[in-house]
Amino acid sequence: MINLQSQIPNPSPPLPIPDPLRGRENGTWAHDTVTRRLPEIARRVLAENDLPAPAETAIHTLIAEIPTAPIRPLTDHSAPDATDWARYIFPHSGLSWLDVPWYFAEAYFYRRIIEATGYFLPGDGHARDPFRLQKRRGLDTKTDAIQNLAGHLNRALADTAPWTHLSRLLHIALWGNRADLSLWPAGEAGEHHISTDGTPPADDFLLIDDTAAVIARLRNAVTPRRIDFLCDNAGFELVCDLALADFLLTSGTAQTVVFHLKAHPTFVSDALAADVRDTITFLETPGGDAAQFSRRLAAHLAQNRLQLRPDFFWNSPLVFWEMPAGLRRNLSAAQLVISKGDANYRRLLGDCHWAFDTPFAEIARYFPAPLVALRTLKAEVAAGLPRTVTESLSAEDPDWLTNGKRGVIQFVMPPK
Repeated sequence: MINLQSQIPNPSPPLPIPDPLRGRENGTWAHDTVTRRLPEIARRVLAENDLPAPAETAIHTLIAEIPTAPIRPLTDHSAPDATDWARYIFPHSGLSWLDVPWYFAEAYFYRRIIEATGYFLPGDGHARDPFRLQKRRGLDTKTDAIQNLAGHLNRALADTAPWTHLSRLLHIALWGNRADLSLWPAGEAGEHHISTDGTPPADDFLLIDDTAAVIARLRNAVTPRRIDFLCDNAGFELVCDLALADFLLTSGTAQTVVFHLKAHPTFVSDALAADVRDTITFLETPGGDAAQFSRRLAAHLAQNRLQLRPDFFWNSPLVFWEMPAGLRRNLSAAQLVISKGDANYRRLLGDCHWAFDTPFAEIARYFPAPLVALRTLKAEVAAGLPRTVTESLSAEDPDWLTNGKRGVIQFVMPPK
């Protein structure tokens, strides 16, 4: 019998929880994702990988199922997460892709890609990342920005007052999210990326900025300081995260930095432990500032000051208040947790229809450690925005919630 008790959200936001977003809501980004973007991503997997015939057939079948076919159980029963996914799917069995919660549909889709390519099975597809080509392009196309960022970082670390640079690096870590590769199938001409010199865009696009509270938390935290990242994308965004991590460790702001990473490929560009190692190796290649940056990162890894911790929870369709107790206890040891990107933000808020002016801290106070969310807006989920701001944005830019132009830096301290 499936144990549904393990899915009881405890603790959860101390507010009535709204309904989750679903793909059946016409005219929304959720609907567009389920009906258009997911099939297109699957077609790109076919186009960019030399897959055996059974894998190609499985992906064609997946494409045909979206969006009206019922959700079905997984078939790779020997996979290490198979039992968990049986539990996740059970409440949604028989529902269409449009009727299940949007975040479930996305997480399930990427798990079906992994099932189709045989990631957990013996054979040619075992442990092969079907999105590796796109991740590599995310580095190859950013070599100038990487070298410039490394130069800024090296000069900041040589400064006698490195604290003065922390705000800038937090902002760079935020806007690095604009290099998110999960948007690549859409092909919109308006897709935005970080500027080529590695600097963030004007603060006019930053809707909430709790940077001062974050820096105060780091200054006042007891030692030894441990800072955790809930990582998002590989590619240039991961380089920005590694720059912030290197700064924190080299400057002595942190004794340990922990990167929490996906356990298998997902959301096209989400970072794996292998992507971190590959990125550090990539940074060595051009020499100069980037190579210095790479060597410091390699030393942090060798000294166990930079720790890589994959976990299947990060690949799951669960929201963050459904976090397993062991992972929750582990995160509670951090002096600060940095949540990166849109998907993690959606999970912090349960991917629900909160009123946009609901205080972010009131929703996320269940989180087990001091938390800062660095998020560029790419989904119709938000909190902590005054109604006058959202009304003005809606009039100025109807796509402000989803086009990635705007960002937030939101901080919350859990109650003692």
